[in-house]
This record gives sequence, structure tokens and C-alpha cells, in this order.
Amino acid sequence: MKLWKYLYCAAAVVFIAAACSSPVYVQKDESANLNDFNTYMWVNTYNEKSEDGTRPISYADVSVRNAVNAELNKVGWREVSSDPDVLVSYDVLVESTVEQRSDPVYTQSYTRWFYNPYSRRWVSLYYPSQFLGYQSYEVPVKEGTITISMMDAGTDKVVWQGWTTENMNYARLTDDEISRSVRNIFNKFNVASR
Repeated sequence: MKLWKYLYCAAAVVFIAAACSSPVYVQKDESANLNDFNTYMWVNTYNEKSEDGTRPISYADVSVRNAVNAELNKVGWREVSSDPDVLVSYDVLVESTVEQRSDPVYTQSYTRWFYNPYSRRWVSLYYPSQFLGYQSYEVPVKEGTITISMMDAGTDKVVWQGWTTENMNYARLTDDEISRSVRNIFNKFNVASR
């Protein structure tokens, strides 16, 4: 009997965790079979800003690449430096938006005292709080969107792309937020592990 209690509790925790995660969106080329690929190489999709071609490493660059490498290694893909099957790139977009929120509004509860001349006593009458409606307001939030794209190296055609958007707790995406987002994206990556 105790085993069933633990199983129900574990199932409830998994269900709640899945319900709280951000939605993940995926586009896949139906003509491409991802099981045919097993090597990949990173490509940079940014424009070169400086004349010497160097660019400072973005704060998210290392975190995103490490998280994606770990997820691709789980399915048996390996990174190569030349002649890959798939080219992998990512994009991080941080934008300030406004989120609409509403809170319930109630009246203040109070007690009123009356004098009863017949019984010669003071009697209290309690008035509970009542629901008045909702107060709507806007809250500025920062959202971080991580997009991971995979292109066939032979045709430069996008064969798979996944993205998710999360509200950020800080001014920039943390390593935990990046790894959680990448893990959520690759939960929709349907490739048989080797």
C-alpha cells in the first residue's frame, strides 16, 4: 500500500513539473529522416561587426553550446570539425514586454455595533468582505527566447528547428534557465538514440 502512495506522489510531481514548463515549438522537415544523421558542426549566424573578424564571446554562447552538445551526445550524435551531416546554430533573443495581470478585489470586512433598547445591550453585527471584481494592471517582464536550428550540410536546408520562450528572473539568461530551455526543446527532438 505504501508503494502505491509513493507512486501516486511521484506521478503528481512529474505532472505538475510538466504543466509548469514553458511551451516548446518545433518545425521539422517531413522529407528529412533525422535518424540518417550522426555528426554535426556548429556554425555562426551572426554578422561580423569588427574588421579583424573577432567577436567577444557572448555570455550565453558557452552555456547554449554545452547544453546542446550534451543533448545531442545523448542521442549518439558527435561533433566534428569538417564534413558534418548537420550544421547546428542557435539564436537568443531577449526582449522587454508587458504582461497583463489581474488580482481579485474585495471589500473590507467590518463589525458594527447597535444598541438594543429592549434588551439594554450592545449587539455586534459582522459584515464579511465581498467580492467586487478584478483589478487589471500591466507588469514589465523580460522574456528570453532560445532557438536551435539544424540544417542539412549538403543542401543547406533547415531540417529541424525548435524554440521556447521563458520569463527571465534577472537581466540576462542564467545557465540554469539556458540548460532547462535546451532540455525542454530537445524533449521534442524525436531521434532514436544509438
